[in-house]
Amino acid sequence: MTVSKKLPLLYTHPIGSLPRPLVVRDLLRQRDERPNDLSVHAALDDFVRFAIRLQETAGMDVVSDGEWRRTQYIQEFLMRVGGFEACRVFEHQGEVKMSSVVVRRMPTKAPVFADDAQFLVANTERFTKFALPSPFLIAVRYWHEDYSREAYPTAQHFMDHLTEILAVEARVLAEIGIDVIQLDDPALTYYCDPNLMAGKSIHDQRLLRLWDANREVPAAVEAINRIADGLQAEVHVHSCHSVYKRQADVVGDYKPLLPRLDNLRVDRVNLEFAYPQTGDVSDLDLLPNQLQVGLGIVDVRTEQLQSVEQIAGIARAGIQRLGVHRIALNPDCGFAPDAGEPPTIDEAYQKLCRLTEAARQLRAEHSAKSSTPL
Repeated sequence: MTVSKKLPLLYTHPIGSLPRPLVVRDLLRQRDERPNDLSVHAALDDFVRFAIRLQETAGMDVVSDGEWRRTQYIQEFLMRVGGFEACRVFEHQGEVKMSSVVVRRMPTKAPVFADDAQFLVANTERFTKFALPSPFLIAVRYWHEDYSREAYPTAQHFMDHLTEILAVEARVLAEIGIDVIQLDDPALTYYCDPNLMAGKSIHDQRLLRLWDANREVPAAVEAINRIADGLQAEVHVHSCHSVYKRQADVVGDYKPLLPRLDNLRVDRVNLEFAYPQTGDVSDLDLLPNQLQVGLGIVDVRTEQLQSVEQIAGIARAGIQRLGVHRIALNPDCGFAPDAGEPPTIDEAYQKLCRLTEAARQLRAEHSAKSSTPL
């Protein structure tokens, strides 16, 4: 896990998604209705360039494509890979929904995000980042014993095949020139929520099941390690508390999880510290020594804009725990994991601008300390 270009000290990076304006959501719908309409794809290209330029103008060291070709950060992958159908009814935060589950063995295909990654690399001179859903996250949410057993007898069989597919996907992203590859796994943060672990009522009906951290976390870590092994890119795992309509789906700090990541072989774990009832900087005392951290210091859930000083203050607290060289700076989560999430693009831009200004001030502080004679 190496990156050929050196990322700057306290570099700023997005978690992945930016809010999609209505015009982008309309284009995604038209793309799905008319997949061979080249004019729709050309228009999406233009808007993805805008998403890249927005991040560049905000001053981000690392940029993504805003995930503006995705209707949702997981579903786009499932749709492109194939083998999934919407057939499971469930309740989520009081809303009755229909969930996809795997019903057929996933076919072997060429990597599904290669063209998207190539476009990103070709349209910026900044460091680039591309996110993939983790095998454990997909297995937890999209395998069901009533629908999936003919394709995959157990969730572990499903996760093993996902790991093979995602390992190929990640390797191709690195070969294309993506600098940072992120595996999204908010399912790991489920183990931080005491209500969920106790089997009490929770936001998502799909998650009311028996949980076994001693067995499941090592299996999730092993799958991630298999994907990360040998990648010529910096590799991140992102463990958020999920975002839905400006709310966190789960609550709880990271203390129950971080000691269980001792065998995780990636470069960095991206965690949340800006939104209430997520991480606490004291959690960083439990971060395994081999891991660096992406410090979530910008709240993406509330409309309120933190001041630059508030953002920098969270970062300073993290730096006091880990030192400046183990920390990168990021928003808590993607601004819009689903295309219809409520933040506006203007809100996201202002928050990214404040993030990069906080990073500039923190670098200046570090430089001043480093040059102070003893």
